Amino acid sequence: MLLRVPIGLLLVVGGFLGFLPVLGFWMVPVGVAVLSVDIPFVRRFRRNATVRIGVWLKRRYPSLAQKLGFSNGNGSSGRRR
Repeated sequence: MLLRVPIGLLLVVGGFLGFLPVLGFWMVPVGVAVLSVDIPFVRRFRRNATVRIGVWLKRRYPSLAQKLGFSNGNGSSGRRR
């Protein structure tokens, strides 16, 4: 934990400097993923984004969603309540 938070913050800040040659905008989502391990607010954001992407994939591309593991196993394509 002592190393993950500073690394995640550096990745996010470095991602905002993506116009520079070495840094890139790809660093922002990687930094958020690293931070999501230790910070509950970011973890909820990542989890909600994953659920939304899964629901979208199940509606638009059901076979791809199943290959990626976004199937809930009971044949339903809607959200769980």
